Amino acid sequence: MNNSLLLTEEQLLLKKTLSEFSQKHIAPHAHLLDQNEQFPTENLQGLASLGVMGTGIDPELGGSSGGYQELAVVVEEIAKACAGTSTSFIAHVSLTLATIYNFSRPDQREKFVPGMIEGRDIGAWCLTEPDCGSDASALSCQVEKNNGSYVINGTKTFITNANEASLFTVFARLNNQPGSKGIICLVVDRHSPGITINPLKGKMGIRASSTAEIDFNNTKVPAFNVLGQEEDGFKIAMQILDSSRIIIASQAVGIAQGSLEKALSYSQQRQTFNRPLAQHQAIQFMLADCATKIEAARLLTRRAALLKDQNLPHTIESAMAKLFASETAHFVTDKALQIHGGYGFFKDNPVERYYRDAKITEIYEGSSEIQRLVIARNILKLYQI
Repeated sequence: MNNSLLLTEEQLLLKKTLSEFSQKHIAPHAHLLDQNEQFPTENLQGLASLGVMGTGIDPELGGSSGGYQELAVVVEEIAKACAGTSTSFIAHVSLTLATIYNFSRPDQREKFVPGMIEGRDIGAWCLTEPDCGSDASALSCQVEKNNGSYVINGTKTFITNANEASLFTVFARLNNQPGSKGIICLVVDRHSPGITINPLKGKMGIRASSTAEIDFNNTKVPAFNVLGQEEDGFKIAMQILDSSRIIIASQAVGIAQGSLEKALSYSQQRQTFNRPLAQHQAIQFMLADCATKIEAARLLTRRAALLKDQNLPHTIESAMAKLFASETAHFVTDKALQIHGGYGFFKDNPVERYYRDAKITEIYEGSSEIQRLVIARNILKLYQI
C-alpha cells in the first residue's frame, strides 16, 4: 500500500529499518520462541540497540525523536514478525517506561529511565489482580505508609515481563482508602524483599512473552519511588491505558498485515482446479475484505496517535482504534487460515500462530466490551440533547 502521503520521510525510513530488522532477526525465530514459551531476550536487546525503546523520550536521558506515531510504526513491524516479542516490547515501553517517564520528577527520571531505554532494565506494569481486571478502581492490593516508606501486600496477576523485569510499576490501594482516589503508583525494585514471582505457562498465544503472578509480602518501597501525588494512581493508570491502546491497535494491525501477506503469497502458489487460488473469486473477496479492514484499522490508529502527539483529547479515538484493529486482526487471521486450508491448521505454518496471537488483542488493555463502553459513554456526553 502507498504510505507516502501518510508518513513523513523520517517515518518511512523508520518503517523500512524496523521491517528489515524484524524480518531478518525476529521472524526467523518466532516459531521456536512460541513453541518453547521462551522470552525474546535477544530480540529486545536488538531493538534497544536500534534506539527504539527511547522513542519520544528526552535525548538527555538517552531517548530519541518521535512520539506515538513513530512508536505505532515500530510496533506494527515487530508484531508482523512476532507478536510475542511485540507484547514484551509494549509492556516495557508504552506501559512501564511511559508511566515512569510521564509521571516522574527529574531525579526519578535520571535514576530509572536510562537503563530502560538501553534495555538493561526491563519493566513490568502491575495493575491486574486475581479478582480485579476491567474495574481498575476495585484494587485490593494494599499499601501502608510506615515511617516515611511504603509497604505492599497483595497479589498481581497476568503481568507481562514479570519474570524478567527489574522494575515494576505497581498500582495499589493506600491505607485502605476506598474508590479510585485511594490508589497509589509506586516503582518497585524487583530485588526488594518479600517479592515472589510465579510464572504462568500454557497461554494460547503470544507465547514468546512471559506472563506471571506477583505476590508482595511486606515489600518495603522508599518514598522516593512514588510517582506523582499519592492519590494520582488511578488517574495515571487511565491516562497510560488511553495512550497504550493506540499501541495495542498497532500490534493488531501488524498481526493482521503479517497474516494477509502469508495468505497473498500462498494463494498465488497453491493450485486448485488447474489454477491458482488467487484466481478464484471467493478467495479474491476474502483478500479484498482483509486488505480493506487493515487499511481502515491503520488509519484509525494513526489518527489516534496524531491526536496523542499533539496533546489533544484522544480517549474515544484510542478506544475506536483498539476495538476495530483487534477485531480486524481476528477477522484477517481467520480468513488467512481459511485460505491456507488444512495446511494452515498445523503449528509449522505461521498463520496458525497469527490466529492464536490475534485473540489477546481483544482482551488485554481493555476488552472489546470495555472499549465499546468507553466509546458509547463519551459520544453520549458529546451529543446530549
